[in-house]
Amino acid sequence: MAYRSTLLRTLDERGYIHQLTDADALDALADKEIVSGYIGFDATAPSLHVGSLVQIMLLRRLQQAGHKPIVLMGGGTSKIGDPSFKDEARKLLTDEQIAANVAGIKKVFERFLTFGDGPTDAVLVDNADWLDKLEYIPFLREIGQHFSVNRMLSFDSVKLRLDREQSLSFLEFNYMILQGYDFLELYRRAGCRLQLGGSDQWGNIVNGVELARRVAGAEVFGVTTPLVTTADGRKMGKTESGAVWLNAEGRDGYRLSPYDYWQFWRNTADADVGTFLRRFTDVPLEEIARLEALEGAEINEAKVVLATEATALLHGREAAEAAAETARQTFAGGGAGAELPRLAVTGEIGILAALTGLGFCASNGEAKRKIAEGAVRVDDQPVGDPALVVPVAGEVKVSLGKKKHGLLTN
Repeated sequence: MAYRSTLLRTLDERGYIHQLTDADALDALADKEIVSGYIGFDATAPSLHVGSLVQIMLLRRLQQAGHKPIVLMGGGTSKIGDPSFKDEARKLLTDEQIAANVAGIKKVFERFLTFGDGPTDAVLVDNADWLDKLEYIPFLREIGQHFSVNRMLSFDSVKLRLDREQSLSFLEFNYMILQGYDFLELYRRAGCRLQLGGSDQWGNIVNGVELARRVAGAEVFGVTTPLVTTADGRKMGKTESGAVWLNAEGRDGYRLSPYDYWQFWRNTADADVGTFLRRFTDVPLEEIARLEALEGAEINEAKVVLATEATALLHGREAAEAAAETARQTFAGGGAGAELPRLAVTGEIGILAALTGLGFCASNGEAKRKIAEGAVRVDDQPVGDPALVVPVAGEVKVSLGKKKHGLLTN
């Protein structure tokens, strides 16, 4: 449909809209006044990964269209864990773990949103502020009466677990009630009229919309985004080496350098370039149309733009340009740029230790397989012996396949 509001028109043009609870009414509201909208992020890890990026960009689009983003940290709901489309219950975290995770996650939003006290400035709140204070019986009397167990059992996120005969605890079953209550509480506290989320959150969002109407007589709205998949049908953000984390610093296993983040986007399949440029960068739509129409080797120009612009949003323009230059030197110039991953070595190192130390392989077994496949090179020379010892004087380049390069230094 043709939207009047800048908000829904932008979301539609850039491919963010999957479902809306009342498109006409939301369009009219967004066209005449500032709308506060929120997305919740549970603190189940010390960093968000790229699978959360479409939601972060959704809040960015909300602010760019002249509305107010609310970042809701799930300090309370993280104590339960969202069961939506999960095969089993999440591991329960301690209060200390959740607090540490929240601290790590907060940093990312400052890159994408402008925070402050103005009418369209973003704010960050934590649902632990109200969920931790709930009294069970009063909560059941006020909120529980508005939820139908029959209907809750009909949601796909619940049905899938039950159809597979996988356990769904009463603890997890409460998650959708608490998420619905979050919307009501944000409406009461901040006048929030809109909840946004991924398509897997549709049932939870509808619960919140209906709860706010029944308890507070409020007209509130919900929007979900489509599941982001790659051209070959895989969930976007899943790689052979694991999740693509958004934090550049932090706990081992939950961080990714700006260069590796740049490389993730540079390795996008040709068919995905236009979609990813629209959803994950601020490149104008006219320029995106030109870039996605490129063919053959010229499509690499579009991939470099995608990688550089996506990295600039998260890590800053300087880091993005440095990553692009490192890639240019490594791939085009045959050199070794400053942003390549490095491993300090004293004297010499075995090739297996080098591959695992640089993070190219998760284990010696994987490193041996890569050597057997002929995928490993040292200073551009093929390696065939897993027992190879590499002397390190100055810098030695280690490569795995065509896209992973690192330096051994002393």
